[in-house]
Amino acid sequence: MSPARADHDARRRDVSEAVWRVLAEHGFAGLTLRAVAAAMGASTGLVTHYFAGKRELVAHALDILEARSQQRPRLKAPAPGLATLRTHLLNILPLTPEGVAMNRIWVGSWDVALSDLKLFAAQTARYQRIRADLRAAVEDARRLGELPESADAQSLAVTALSFTHGLVVQALFDPDGFPPDQQTRLVDGFLASLTC
Repeated sequence: MSPARADHDARRRDVSEAVWRVLAEHGFAGLTLRAVAAAMGASTGLVTHYFAGKRELVAHALDILEARSQQRPRLKAPAPGLATLRTHLLNILPLTPEGVAMNRIWVGSWDVALSDLKLFAAQTARYQRIRADLRAAVEDARRLGELPESADAQSLAVTALSFTHGLVVQALFDPDGFPPDQQTRLVDGFLASLTC
């Protein structure tokens, strides 16, 4: 790699880290070219070298958020079926300080994604991937006899994700009322209700 390319890549990483710091501190409402420049101790002109405007900056922020969400430590499923479904749901929830920060940023991104067609499409695709993972776990649970044969895997995946996202919002707005152990109990109760 040429020195110029290495410098460019290093600078882009610096910009990405500044984007993340601004997001974590101020959310999408505070994500501006000027704020990213200030977080870097650089000029706005440097940031506009990488992003032509707010839309590109927000799209990049969502890419960073997706990558960090995938790279963060996750629970490993001990077995297929309901155990995997449980693990997927717990990995979504704000059970750790890092999970709280990630979820705050994800929830903050919803307004941005709803108002931009490209971002909307990317978020729609992301939810389709999550539902596909949940559906596969439900199908395994059905095959293993943990759920009735008549269980509709797609419908249960949608219900599980809806339940979990509702719990995320509750926990973010009322962390004292929904500490990690309470969130986990609610997930376990939800899963138990599927087997009745």
